[in-house]
Formats: sequence, structure tokens, C-alpha cells
Amino acid sequence: MAAAIPNDATRAAFRPSFFLYMTLVMTLFIFSGFGLTYWIPMASGSLAPLPPVVHLHGAFFFSWMTLLVVQSILVSTRNVRLHMSLGTFGIALGTGVFLMGLLITIISQGASNANPSPLANSLAYLSITAVVSFGVLFFLAIRNKGTPNIHKRLILFSTINLLPPGINRLYGVTFGVPLPLLATYLTLDALAIAMLIHDWRTNGRIGRASMTGAAFVFVPQLLYPVLVNSAAFASFAYAMGELSGYR
Repeated sequence: MAAAIPNDATRAAFRPSFFLYMTLVMTLFIFSGFGLTYWIPMASGSLAPLPPVVHLHGAFFFSWMTLLVVQSILVSTRNVRLHMSLGTFGIALGTGVFLMGLLITIISQGASNANPSPLANSLAYLSITAVVSFGVLFFLAIRNKGTPNIHKRLILFSTINLLPPGINRLYGVTFGVPLPLLATYLTLDALAIAMLIHDWRTNGRIGRASMTGAAFVFVPQLLYPVLVNSAAFASFAYAMGELSGYR
């Protein structure tokens, strides 16, 4: 009976928040999209050989999503002390996600420079804006780690910008579309709008953190038709790819 008391208390204290549900939805997109194109083929032995850096990138990425779920559960169970204890690890892991995302973007663009395709510019734009948006918002989230309401919003918005690879794979495999850009952007928009509505309903206004995060979701979409096929962006993407030394 004595052992059952803490469990009952834990269950009573568990209050799933909006932020936990958002984290679970984002994790679902990532694990289902990459499950179809990475985990299942790996388990069946049909996955094409990949450079070790790709697997390392995946390890950082999946670990980040897992940590977000764990951290959200800890807050929902009011285990704030452990949540804060994992914060230093989270900073290191998030930094690794940013660096690995940048590295993979450079390597992928190097391959595109060597073997151009019609989708190359679109993929480059998605990758570059995702890495930049995540990096800026993650940095702002760390700067505001002492203000939980700002910190958690910036962390979630930073992660929304990492979702396109998983969403693209999920929709692409399901519907047979090489790059379901519109569906991907609409999904990101739905997640960002849900965050804004939650802010409005909870606080009667949309806070600066949410407006900043939403801007990093919406603005790249608005700039997409202007930049993606421009000579300036093509030159920038090509120069980035050249950093890989890929031939």
C-alpha cells in the first residue's frame, strides 16, 4: 500500500498541457515520416547505404524530439527540478541538432551542385530556412530559459521549423508526391496558428515570443516564390554546397 501512494499522487498530479499535446503531434510527424523511409527500411534490410554522418544527424534529431516529450511530461507531472536538471543536456543536444542540420544541408547541397535536379532549389530553400529559423529561435529560447512562458513557446516554434523533412516524407510516401510543398507548409501553418490561438485564449493576447516564433514559420513561406528561383539564392546555395568539397 505504501508503494501505491506515490503512484496515485503522481497520477493525480499529471495534467497534460497544450504544450505536451503539441510536442506529441510534432513527434508523430517526425517518427512516422522517417519511420516509412528510414526505420522500416532499416529493419527490413532494404535501406540503401548511407554515410555515417546521416545516421549521426538522425540520432541527434530523434533524440531532440524524444527529449521534448520527456521534458513536457516532466512539466505536466510538476517535476520541474528534473526538467531543469536536463536543461544543460538539452542545450548541448539542441546545439548539436543545429550543427548537424547545417552540416547535412551543406553536404546535400554539394550533391545537388554535382547532380542538379528540378527540385534542388526547393529542397535547398527548405533546408536553409529550417536550419536558420531553428538556430535563431533556439538561441532566443536559451536566453529566456529563466522565463518559462517565453522559453517553452520559443522551443516549440523552433522545433516546428525542423518538421518539413518528416512531413515531406510522410505525405510524399502516402500520396506519391516527390515534394508535397503546399501540404507541408499548410501543416506548419496549422501548428503555428494553434500556438497563436492558445496564446490568445490563455492570455487574451498574442505574446511577443509567439509572434516572433510565428514570423519564422510564415515569412519564409511568403518569401519562397520570390527567392527560390532567384539568381541570388541560387548563387548562395551553390556557394554553400561548395563548402562540402563534394565532387
